[in-house]
Amino acid sequence: MSFKRHLQLPLLSLSMMLAGVGCYVQPASANPDALWNIISQKCVPDQRNNGQPAPCSQVDEKEGFVVMKDMNGPLQFLLMPTAKISGMESPVLLEDKTPNFFAEAWQARHFMSDKYGKPIDDSHVSLAINSQSGRTQNQLHIHISCLLPEVRKTLDKDAGAINEQWQALPDTLVGHTYLARRITAAQLGEKGAFRMLADGVPAARKNMGHFGMAMVSLKGGDFLLLAIERNLWTFNKASAEEIQDHDCAVLNNPAS
Repeated sequence: MSFKRHLQLPLLSLSMMLAGVGCYVQPASANPDALWNIISQKCVPDQRNNGQPAPCSQVDEKEGFVVMKDMNGPLQFLLMPTAKISGMESPVLLEDKTPNFFAEAWQARHFMSDKYGKPIDDSHVSLAINSQSGRTQNQLHIHISCLLPEVRKTLDKDAGAINEQWQALPDTLVGHTYLARRITAAQLGEKGAFRMLADGVPAARKNMGHFGMAMVSLKGGDFLLLAIERNLWTFNKASAEEIQDHDCAVLNNPAS
């Protein structure tokens, strides 16, 4: 085999691998605007015309968001803007005038308890948003759902080492390395999760779409804000939703 032929084979393999990565990080979706169509064509018009938010559970045009039951899982809900905002990569999220979607999503956790029929301890609740590569819908949506019990145990173990500076968690979550920082309820309400990431992680501001984010509660009233950056070489799409359990098995087995 000639040297030229020898060289072509690795290049061909690399090209095929890169193509595969491209397919992996851009998942196919029947309609990436399905959520936006529900918001703009059903929930908001129904609220305006009939005083009912159906098929959403809540429409708050003043604060700029809707809450809707997700089709996956018995208790999972989504909080989404009433404006067209694609996702993590949107510069609108870093503007002062933009609603504090993470804070609103935490307040909306009561929809889980309402549907469950009794209170759900905050330690079992989590918020998550996927990166631009790790989502299938082009409308920003924060997942409000149960937290995986094993993730809860890891975070409880590591929380003491986390302060108000972004740093890598000592242990991985679902096999991936996450950044974390502790925040107070006041900080969440004043600044919001997206700006905290953009201001605190050097690589984030210009590449917000590369990150997924999550939030869980801590004992004493503080929160742990989590962020994961995509890594195409390891097929990590930065889907922070991976730390959630949409089946909410922990509610059927609290001891876990």
